[in-house]
Amino acid sequence: MPTDPAPPQDAQAYVDRMARDRGYVLDYHKVMAQHDFEVLRATNQLVQAAYLAPRTLPPATKELLFILSLTVMRAGKGHIQSHIRVALDLGVTPQEILEAIEIALPEAGIVAFQAGLDAWREVVGASGVEPTATAHQGGSGTD
Repeated sequence: MPTDPAPPQDAQAYVDRMARDRGYVLDYHKVMAQHDFEVLRATNQLVQAAYLAPRTLPPATKELLFILSLTVMRAGKGHIQSHIRVALDLGVTPQEILEAIEIALPEAGIVAFQAGLDAWREVVGASGVEPTATAHQGGSGTD
């Protein structure tokens, strides 16, 4: 079994800066900082230019677009949730985030929507109306 190489000297500072700039760091960022720092830096430069750098779209709008696109692509729950949390930090309301996720319905379908909804539900603590009639447990659609 291979052992982890020593990370480049500036990898820790780079990951810390990513966390401050983005408000989150994904697992793949951490692994790439350790194992292929140059590729991490290259991919992060694209993210910096398209997402983090001040441009025409406000940061809150970018977060809503990220949440929607990640939902449509059926990204991992944690990735969607990281953008939901950043959106909330930027003042986006839970209802606005839900409405962005709902846009996935006509284009990506119920399965993609359910994944986004489940991610949103966990972050904002949303609950639903439980039936009083006898019914089988249906699950979240993502389990």
